[in-house]
Amino acid sequence: METLDVFRSSVLYTHEELATRLEEASAMASPPGQPRKGYEDVDTFLAAASKHLNAVDAVFLPEVRSQVPHGVRYVREYLAVARGLELALNHVKARAYGSVFQMGRPWSEVWAEVQEALDVQRRSEFMLAERIALVLDETEIVRLADRLHAAERAAPTRPHPYLPHTGVAGRVARRVVHTVDSFWDTVEGRMIPEPVRPPHAAPGPLTQYLLADPHFVDEDEDEGADERAGSEPLAARGA
Repeated sequence: METLDVFRSSVLYTHEELATRLEEASAMASPPGQPRKGYEDVDTFLAAASKHLNAVDAVFLPEVRSQVPHGVRYVREYLAVARGLELALNHVKARAYGSVFQMGRPWSEVWAEVQEALDVQRRSEFMLAERIALVLDETEIVRLADRLHAAERAAPTRPHPYLPHTGVAGRVARRVVHTVDSFWDTVEGRMIPEPVRPPHAAPGPLTQYLLADPHFVDEDEDEGADERAGSEPLAARGA
């Protein structure tokens, strides 16, 4: 696998997971008699997205800043985009937990804001992944992907758009809010997903779309393969 694909596939796999969780959360499906059940998916999505954003801040951005030409500018641009997503996630949290400032907004508007912000953040993160893959060798790229996964496991589980994101202040802030978030997650019984390592498997629809590299099976080709299999002599099939 090319160096570029190693890290790029990791980023896109994570975003496919987030897209799935967003779809489940925005459906807000609740069984009869359990009106709050659908909010479990909302909590799960918020936690997964927050963990990933914080891991990017902790592991990915320092590498971009120090290794990529003009990295400081790219990091600054990314942070502006990521903050937009964090604000959108914060609006979801406020709407779900009864904030008087969000109660008047329809859920469709809230989720549309999140979808748009997530799309923009994904493109920005993917651009950084492409740039870092051009300056690091394969071993360094794999190590970076491993560090990103490890950081997600210990990252804050709620959006904190107004706290520092980089440098010493960012590290201290993440450590403090991770402790606070963990306490409230336990008190509230929130569903916190464990980050999943990306498998080396065929890319999903979102990845294929972003890479402009679809791998859908051609129906005519697939039917021809079936016909050839059906006409194959029995002896050739081990009969």
